[in-house]
Amino acid sequence: MTGRVASATGSCQPVFDHLERLTDDRGLFEHALLTEPRREHGYCVDDAARGLIVVCREPEPAPAVRRMARCYLSFVLDAFDSAGACRNRMAASGQWRDEPAVGDWWGRALWGLGFAATRAQTPGMRARALGGFRIGAQRRSPHVRPMAFAALGAAELLTGRPGEVAARQLLTDLVAAVGQPTGNSSWPWPEERLSYGNASIAEALIVAGHAIPDALALSHGLDLLEFLLRTENRDGHLSVTPARGRGRDDSSPAYDQQPIEVAALADACATAFRITRDSSWLTGIRQAWDWFLGDNDSATPMFDPDTGGGYDGLEPGGRNLNQGAESTLAMLATAQQARRISELE
Repeated sequence: MTGRVASATGSCQPVFDHLERLTDDRGLFEHALLTEPRREHGYCVDDAARGLIVVCREPEPAPAVRRMARCYLSFVLDAFDSAGACRNRMAASGQWRDEPAVGDWWGRALWGLGFAATRAQTPGMRARALGGFRIGAQRRSPHVRPMAFAALGAAELLTGRPGEVAARQLLTDLVAAVGQPTGNSSWPWPEERLSYGNASIAEALIVAGHAIPDALALSHGLDLLEFLLRTENRDGHLSVTPARGRGRDDSSPAYDQQPIEVAALADACATAFRITRDSSWLTGIRQAWDWFLGDNDSATPMFDPDTGGGYDGLEPGGRNLNQGAESTLAMLATAQQARRISELE
C-alpha cells in the first residue's frame, strides 16, 4: 500500500491498491462488480489514457505504479492506426472490438500521451509517447470534447517541448472549435445544455489561451469555469451536472452525479490557479475533494480510503457501490490536486 487517500482529517495521499486490482498485464478493466473487475466487459482507451495521466502525475511512484504506467502507455499506443485514428474497446482476450475513429477516446489518448511525453519515468517511455502523440495529432475530431481533451495533452507537451508544432496547432484548432464568447452573461456556455466533461472545455481554453497566446481565449475559459462553479454549487458544496445533463432552467440537486465531473472541475481550477496565481480558484479544488469526502448532495463519502476504490455515482439515497476504473481514477486525480494544495499551505 502506498499511503492513505483520506482519514478523519481529510488527508489526500493517493492509494493505488484498487487501481492495481483493476489492472492486469494487458490493460485496465473498465467495470467492476463492487470491488472485483468485470473482465467480461474488457478494457477501453478512455480509461487507460486517464490512468496514464494519473500515474504520470505521481512525483515518487512506487514500483506498482511504474508498472501500471508502462502498461497503460503500451495499451494507448497500440490503439492508434498509422493515420492517427484510435480504437477504444478491447475484449479481455486482447482483440479490438471497434474500428479506429476520432471520438472522445482519441482526444483522451492524446491527453494521456501529452502527459507521458513530459512526465513518464524513463526517456524511452517519453520518446514513445511523443511519437504516438505526433501520429494522433495528424487528425481532428468534428466534436468539441475530443478536441478539448486532445488540447489538454497538447498544452502539457508544450511545457516540455515549446517548439512542438503539432501541439500548438491543436490548441489553435480547439479555440476555433469552441468559438467566440456568446455575450450572454446568464448562460455563457457555448451549448444549450451542460452534458459531460464540461470543465475540460473551460480548461482547454485556458491552457490554449495561455500557450498560443490568445488573451480572449484565456478570458473565455476563465469565464466558463467561473460559470460552472457558480452553476454547480448548492449550499456551499458541489452539485455537479448529472449524467443526463443540465439545462439553464433545470433545478438541483439532480442525479446520478458522476465522479469524473468533479475531477474535471478540480483539474480546471488547478490549471486556472497555476496560470493566474489567483488563490480563489483553490476553493474549487477544496470543494471537489470535499465532495469525495461526503460534502455532497447525499452526504455520502464517494471512495474507500483503505483501498483507493472510487464509487461509480452519487445517487439520491447514497452511492452506486461498484468501483469501476473511471470513478477510481477521478477520485485519485482529485486527491492529487488536493495534495498539491496541502503542500502550498
